[in-house]
Amino acid sequence: MGAGTVKTINYMDSSNFISKSLRQEHLKKISGLRYEDEEKYELQSEIRNLLKKNNALLIAHYYTDPAIQDLALDTDGCVADSLDMAKFGANTESNTLVVCGVKFMGETAKILSPDKTVLMPTLQATCSLDLGCKAEDLQLLKDQHPDREVIVYANTSAEVKSIADWVVTSSIALDVMDRLMSEGKKFIWAPDKHLGNYIQKETGADMIIWDGSCVVHEEFKLEGIMNLKHLHSDALILAHPECPDKVLNISDFVGSTSQILNFAKKTNNLKLIVATDAGIFHQLALQNPNKEFFQAPSSGKGATCISCAYCPWMGMNDLLKLRDVLVNKDNEISLEENILDKAQKSVKRMIDFV
Repeated sequence: MGAGTVKTINYMDSSNFISKSLRQEHLKKISGLRYEDEEKYELQSEIRNLLKKNNALLIAHYYTDPAIQDLALDTDGCVADSLDMAKFGANTESNTLVVCGVKFMGETAKILSPDKTVLMPTLQATCSLDLGCKAEDLQLLKDQHPDREVIVYANTSAEVKSIADWVVTSSIALDVMDRLMSEGKKFIWAPDKHLGNYIQKETGADMIIWDGSCVVHEEFKLEGIMNLKHLHSDALILAHPECPDKVLNISDFVGSTSQILNFAKKTNNLKLIVATDAGIFHQLALQNPNKEFFQAPSSGKGATCISCAYCPWMGMNDLLKLRDVLVNKDNEISLEENILDKAQKSVKRMIDFV
């Protein structure tokens, strides 16, 4: 097959994206409790009242602070992966959506609900995949290969989505590719190289693959996971397809965040090693109180532990920022009309496919 790689910058060096101050703040948050219990409960109560006052719904990703996840579920909001977050926002009657996650998730909500107000606790929460795939670079590649369909991962900006023919999440990427391959299509895939390589391996698709990666999933190492497996030989290994292929090759199940959660519920195995952002463990534990979950270590040869399996940008969402955005009505997602119109076509293809 004509698979290849388009190199942009060295994604292995996450210092390209994560500032020293953000890293220090991130490590401080994951090293201990964010709030005292009394402070947490007071903030959650205040946010509940503000959501009701503003006719707003809270939409949170599985990787966000457990206190935010609990609040979303307690207020008839949503805790989900990026695909179900987008669908929930589009289907609700609320005129204000508060999206807790990273910026592309807020943009996707706005693309699907242009008449709604979309707020975020911070607009600085981004993603290494988004940062590493600029619209002008993708447009240049598209112009060089006009015979190829451009398929982009949801973890991209609205500008990138406006260039793409299709937007997909990890939960539907294989199915979309199978459909398009049956039509004889060839592809440009951006930006996650590990997910792209996984799709190519599973489907045999003719793909030009962008050289991007997630700073969290990039860190999972074969050696560390195998050492943990040695200690728990009866545990199954579950991995997100953004992980390197050496990790995927030894995994018992590969799937999106929601697919990992569903597998964990259905399997009879009581021990599971999970290679994805550690934010998922809150829902895993709530949904499976009788099972043991082990965080796949980001250790072994070549390990740097930049994120320690927690996305630093997801970690920028906290109760204080959530309260403040509901009070101040700032941090609103806005998109240029021409970008929004073009991006709607590729994003709605994703929603309609499901």
